[in-house]
Amino acid sequence: MQGYKLTSKIVNNLPSEDSIKASLFLNEQSTYYILPGFCDVHVHFREPGFSYKETIRTGSYASARGGYTAVCTMPNLNPVPDTVEHLNKQLELINAESLINVYPYGAITIGQRGEELAHLEEMSSDVIAFSDDGRGVQSSKMMEDAMLKAKELGKIIVAHCEDNSLLNGGYIHKGEYAKAHNHLGICSESEWKPIKRDIELAGKTGCKYHVCHISCKESVDLIRKAKAEGVDITCETAPHYLILDENDLQEDGRFKMNPPLRSKEDRLALIEGIKDGTIDMIATDHAPHSMEEKSKGLKGSAFGIVGIETAFPLLYTYLVKPNIITIEKLIDLLCINPRKRFNIPLKTDYSVWDMSAEYEIDPKDFLSKGKSTPFAHTKVQGRCIATFVNGNKVYNNTEAKK
Repeated sequence: MQGYKLTSKIVNNLPSEDSIKASLFLNEQSTYYILPGFCDVHVHFREPGFSYKETIRTGSYASARGGYTAVCTMPNLNPVPDTVEHLNKQLELINAESLINVYPYGAITIGQRGEELAHLEEMSSDVIAFSDDGRGVQSSKMMEDAMLKAKELGKIIVAHCEDNSLLNGGYIHKGEYAKAHNHLGICSESEWKPIKRDIELAGKTGCKYHVCHISCKESVDLIRKAKAEGVDITCETAPHYLILDENDLQEDGRFKMNPPLRSKEDRLALIEGIKDGTIDMIATDHAPHSMEEKSKGLKGSAFGIVGIETAFPLLYTYLVKPNIITIEKLIDLLCINPRKRFNIPLKTDYSVWDMSAEYEIDPKDFLSKGKSTPFAHTKVQGRCIATFVNGNKVYNNTEAKK
């Protein structure tokens, strides 16, 4: 193409040994980016156990369409990967079906029940880290034991922070929308209180600690302070918490996720956390469910939305184009920082984007089995044309099966 130009700021931020060139191509009609393969440290591919929601194959294909070449899969499966025997069932599927690099988490506790530590040592060489995502570890003693063992094994504890005693049957944020529409709310304290506890434990044990999907301003403040005090802590938030808040809620299951969309003040605090480096990365928490499971309104629907096919276009449209953050910062959040923290190599993984493409998000076009998103019919800019893993094409927009 005419007018080749190198985007040196992005190139300089890539890992030195396994880097690829992130380049900007220009012609009269379109603008094309070649970007390093994104890395999502928080996805749910639902297999084994719940293949009607998603499979390794469909999840990895959807990821490739979103420009992701590496993902970390959460352990709320059947069987739960809490022993080598159970983990191997998932690894066999990954080896046979995945189109991208998939790194499974091992559970922190047996069955994710919080009562007994999982077989952490025997799983250690085959998992990216340990998490009970979907459930918070309620016992301080259990979390401390897990951190001590993870420290010994050189692994990260990845925490879904939720205090069950504070939920009180809630299913959306305990705020103005809940009051106005007579819904039971989830208070912010149910998230930040366990984070505060775990920060103290991480400081005590020296464990590497990562917080999943933070959604409220208190969580940002606690993590910012912990970093200043030298705690080995990182965290993630998700695109929907940066773009939407409770003012955008509708009486529809596609707006139900855990943690919930919170207040405008919380959203703005998350954006500040992104800008000042308190929040290290953006993960999608891609959580597909069947249409039936998501068709029962805010109260009755399952928690969780899909997002891996739409993350980059949404973040580019609503954060980069309005000059809230730079494209280089977005690449740090989607690729560089998660790979550094979780030691995931980049190699020759990249995606090609037509940045001039403007369109409305249509869930009917998703490659994921899950179709539930609060961003249905949202206008975005940027369409993935192709994705390559280890130099091999795994997605081509012209060949994708709808």
